[in-house]
Parts: sequence; C-alpha cells; structure tokens
Amino acid sequence: MVPVTGTGGAPSYAVVVPTLGRPSLRACLDALAASGGPRPTRVVIVHDRPGEDGTVPHLSVPEALRPYTTVVPGRARGPAAARNAGVRLAGPARWIVFLDDDVVPSDTWAEDLARDLASASEDTAAVTARIDVPLPQDRRPTDWERCTAGLATARWITADMAFRRAALDASGGFDERFRRAYREDADLALRLLGGGWTLAAGTRRTTHPVRPADPWVSVRQQAGNADDVLMARLHGPDWRDRAGAPRGRFARHLAVVAAGVGALGCAAAGLPRAAAGCGALWLAGTAEFAIARVAPGPRTREEITRMVLTSAVIPTAAVWHRLRGQIVHRNALPRGPARSPAAGPAPADVPRRAEAAS
Repeated sequence: MVPVTGTGGAPSYAVVVPTLGRPSLRACLDALAASGGPRPTRVVIVHDRPGEDGTVPHLSVPEALRPYTTVVPGRARGPAAARNAGVRLAGPARWIVFLDDDVVPSDTWAEDLARDLASASEDTAAVTARIDVPLPQDRRPTDWERCTAGLATARWITADMAFRRAALDASGGFDERFRRAYREDADLALRLLGGGWTLAAGTRRTTHPVRPADPWVSVRQQAGNADDVLMARLHGPDWRDRAGAPRGRFARHLAVVAAGVGALGCAAAGLPRAAAGCGALWLAGTAEFAIARVAPGPRTREEITRMVLTSAVIPTAAVWHRLRGQIVHRNALPRGPARSPAAGPAPADVPRRAEAAS
C-alpha cells in the first residue's frame, strides 16, 4: 500500500538522484539535508559510473541523510535508465522527486515541495520546480552560460521534477532508448499528457549553477540531433509544437554542410568556379553562425576563438548525428500513452499500438 502522507501529514515523497559522481553532488545533498520542511521517506542515489567490478565509488553523504539514503550502481545507460532504477528502490512513497546531481535546492525547498504536492489535483502527474541559473553580473554570458540559462525556461525539466508514483507506474517510467540527458523528459511528459494527465507548475525554487565545460562542449551537444529523430518516430512530426521545443538551426546547418560537400565535390571534378561558389556559400554560412553566437556574448578573444572554431564544426556534427539517428531509430515504435484514471477508457487503437511497441 502506498502511503499518502509523510511526516507532519504532508504527502510522502522519495528523492532519486542519478549521478556520475561529480563534485557538485555533495552541494546538492548538503542543500537537501539543510532544507526545512517534511523529510523524504528515502533518498536513492544511482551512481551511473560504477567501477569495473560494479562497485560504487565512495560518495560523501551528509550525516542527516544517511539513515534513509541508499546508494546503488547504475548500468551506465544514461539518466533515463538510472532514474528508473532509482524508482524501483524508492519504496512506497506517493511521489518521486528527481533531482540532478548539479542542482542546489533552496533553504525552504522541502516546505515548498510539500505545499506543491498537497495542492496537486488527482489528475496531476507531475509538478515542476522553478529553476534559477545564476549568470555573471559583470559581463555578458558566454555561449555555454546562455545554453545553461535556457534550463530556467525549459517546459519540463527533470533537474527538479516531482512525479506522482501512480503516473510513473502507468507510463512505465522513462524511455531508456534516450541514452543522454536530453528529450527523455519531454518524451515522458508527452506520453502523460496524451493519457489525460496534467502537469502543474510548482513554487519551490532550485538553483542550477553553470558547471565547468571544455571548449568543445557545444560540438558534443549535437548528439541530441539523434534524440530529435527518436522523438519524431515516437510522437510524430509535430512533436516540437506540443512539447514547446524550438526548432533550432538544423535547416541552416544542412545548407552549410551541403555547400561544403559541393565545394569539395566540384574541386574533385575539376570545376574551380563551381567549387569557389560553393566554398563562398560555406564560408558565408559559417561566418553568419559564428557572428550570431559571438554577438550576445562577452566578445573576449578566448570566446571569439572558441565560437569561430566550433561554428565551423557544429553543422557537420549536427548533420552526422541526425543521419545516425535516422539509422539507429529507423524501427523505433511508440509506447502506449500513460492513461490517467480520470481520462476514462483508452481509445480502441491504443492497446494495439502499445502491444506493437513492446
């Protein structure tokens, strides 16, 4: 039986934190331990980078959390799989709260969470938090800082997201075909909404600091283009409109890559004028992209150099990952919607689609 309330009569909740063992985890746990309000019934930390023998490296857990904290190894299959593993060990709490290992809950987080959960209607599958991303006050933010700041306005972000246990059970949890921390939250949200659940905005606040990153992080992020292909396979071509996801610059990236390939092809075919024309188009497209990224930033020599170099590589990386996604996910089938009890019986075709996806 799932307990309805925890300490003080507040709705019971467990906390699941997937981690790679980053130093930021301790700040997250310290803030969770210090936050005033009802305590979680259990904290599950899923270490998704265990040792070669499957053992979990030592993690420093605040003393106040140790009595009800469990640390387990993940399968190194990404945050979606790690969260699912955490849910299975979270006990019978009515709500499961997912926290990323690089966020810092506020001083009143637990108290505000209790209020968020108590005010949720029975058809509310999840309650979001308000994410604050601190940016430098003495200069313009860099490209990476602006990218992280986008989390503050993301529609469904699992950096701090409370899910009703019944909704997670109905949905089957996160889709583990999403191996990166990208789109797995939007996929689950669309399945829940499609099943008649609602998602509510909460009042609790969580800070998401900008973590250090190397100069090529923006290139590695292009792997998300493969996840966009999976989203289209699972939710149809209009998934961006329903998920509130911007379309980005992929069409321009494709044009820039086509110009570059054309320049190389024409040069190989002994067509210098055509090669020069295509090369000019590639250069113009690359320059426009670099300028668009440099303009809102601090415009330091280091940032400009980083933007110029990565702007020359990103279009090719984006197209490559999109093509990879088309191959990897060519046979991907959608999962059935997560039906809400308030939504009534499922349409006649839902069981067939769910069976086909299994």
